[in-house]
Amino acid sequence: MQSYTIGQAARLLGVSPDTARRWADAGRLTTRRDDAGRRVVDGRDLAAFSVELARSATPEDDIPYTSARNAFPGIVTAIKLGDVAAQVEIQAGPHRLVSLLTREAVEELGLEVGVEATARVKSTNVHIDRT
Repeated sequence: MQSYTIGQAARLLGVSPDTARRWADAGRLTTRRDDAGRRVVDGRDLAAFSVELARSATPEDDIPYTSARNAFPGIVTAIKLGDVAAQVEIQAGPHRLVSLLTREAVEELGLEVGVEATARVKSTNVHIDRT
């Protein structure tokens, strides 16, 4: 079974390594020591914890109701405007998302570089690569 260091687990959970260590110290995140003495999290335990963490998260009042479950809050880093269409790039943590939308939508949303925005992804095809 694959195991993850505290740093890797923190990155996958979207928190700092210090937060992951505090969770482990408090007994929320199950860890063990590997042969090198590093604290690691078994893959199955990390997967179960990530689901539990997502379920226990309290929704913020300003998040709209939507059926798109994959939300990536971030900051607009680039906009390319055409006569009718636009390309908007958002950096959401380690993720760079690019969306094509109408110029009118960009103007109505008041999007510009430096503005906080959330990319919501809803797709019938999701490709998964093993890393």
